[in-house]
Amino acid sequence: MIAAGGRLADQVVLVTGAASGIGRAVAAACVAEGAAVTGLDLDRAGLQGLQRELSGEGAYDLEHVVADVTAAGQVTDAVAGLLARHGQIDLLVNAAGISTMALAVDLSEDDWDRTLALALLRIADALEARSEELLAAEVGDTGKPPALTRVEELPAMIDYIRFYAGAARMLEGRSAGEYMRDHTSSIRREPVGVCAQVTPWNYPAMMAIWKWAPAIAAGNTVVLKPAETTPSSTLFMAEVLAEFLPPGVFNVVCGGRATGQGMVSHPVPAMVSLTGSVRAGKEVAAAAAAGLKRVHLELGGKAPVLIFDDADVARTAAGIASAGYFNAGQDCTAATRVLVAPGLHDDFVAALAARARGTRVGRVGDDDADYGPLNSADALSRVQGHLSRLPDHASVVTGGSQVSGPGYLFEPTVVTGVRQDDDIVQQEVFGPVVTVQAFSDEDQAIAWANGVSYGLGASVWTSDHGRALRMARRLDFGVVWINTHVPSVAEMPHGGFKNSGYGKDLSVYGFEDYTRIKHVMSFIGA
Repeated sequence: MIAAGGRLADQVVLVTGAASGIGRAVAAACVAEGAAVTGLDLDRAGLQGLQRELSGEGAYDLEHVVADVTAAGQVTDAVAGLLARHGQIDLLVNAAGISTMALAVDLSEDDWDRTLALALLRIADALEARSEELLAAEVGDTGKPPALTRVEELPAMIDYIRFYAGAARMLEGRSAGEYMRDHTSSIRREPVGVCAQVTPWNYPAMMAIWKWAPAIAAGNTVVLKPAETTPSSTLFMAEVLAEFLPPGVFNVVCGGRATGQGMVSHPVPAMVSLTGSVRAGKEVAAAAAAGLKRVHLELGGKAPVLIFDDADVARTAAGIASAGYFNAGQDCTAATRVLVAPGLHDDFVAALAARARGTRVGRVGDDDADYGPLNSADALSRVQGHLSRLPDHASVVTGGSQVSGPGYLFEPTVVTGVRQDDDIVQQEVFGPVVTVQAFSDEDQAIAWANGVSYGLGASVWTSDHGRALRMARRLDFGVVWINTHVPSVAEMPHGGFKNSGYGKDLSVYGFEDYTRIKHVMSFIGA
């Protein structure tokens, strides 16, 4: 057997089915890692020809290490890891397609929904039991504060999986009925098939679960590509999932932009789901259109925060600082754009600036930090660029600079005096930067809040319940919070409008996105 994750230098690999396309690809990957190759279904001349084609060498007399690859195209987890290391996207996607056909058979069994639900519950239990390993993988790639991540993210991840374990037993259509004489109609909800999924680097473990848990709960198979800078927690989850799911149900492919494009344009996936930038979303939608694939997009955000003159300044400033600076502001729903009543403007800016100065920025492993580094040099450069291009009428009240020393740390920042058409108001900064504008009345607050290309999240801060609900109705955003900002729960949907994408994560709505509807009509007449 090929050991998962193991390199193959100075070994000979016996490839069963070496004449098949997948067998030849495995052989090529083995040779690329310094192994010689032999095959069961090739004669000596054919084997030597294959060796010459792959490596120019003919040695195949060392101790055999067997790769379980059959002519039918089945792929073991270890071989899948080998192929992923060498960019064999087509083979992994095809493997997921084979598994989908197998699941389609299993779904015909009366208790399959219970079996799948039980598998997801066991996965949740296993991840909870190994949560410190999951935490280490997550913070090792992202630099997030371990203590905060342990409390704020890990319990929610496990809860999401358990929610979808229950949802797996509740796929339903509308009640059967007779809409034509002598005919009864009913609705079936079925899995869509293979789902190609791409996740971001800001919440790699959380976003992976948001993708694979509803997809698998609905009976689909998954090929998931994590962001190239943060793959570790997803690979760890793949190891855990492999203990409870059939081979090929959950597949992980590591790589960059070209890898994601290969997955999306591959003919096998029936659905593509992406959490990422607007640019990436448009590219995915265009590529998926060629195959008329179903598309689910959760893209950028520029969340407005509407603060009215009856809001509690201290409480609101504390809430906005927490929601704006959490995860270094690398959150599509971060509270980045404050619109405040003129009578509260100065007091609120002072209170928010004080909160910002009291926010602790920590290097990797700092358990006392409120947030850690930005993801990369590119992320740091993007934040710096927005601040360097501030117009003269805007001013930095506090922060605005990189923290001295190593790492991509940036100060919690408050910017005031900005105008609606400023770049920093219109574009996603994706860093610990909060802007503040003063509005004149409700209509202007709504006009400014909705006057961006994004529509993911927004919040309203007021003690007037009627006003809060009026604002919630008029705000053009997929999630509206009242007197809070950012919390999410498994039972409620998360997703946006406009350039923030379409489709929902979480909740039954997110679950149903991974299903297709079939009408079944039966003649019941004599």
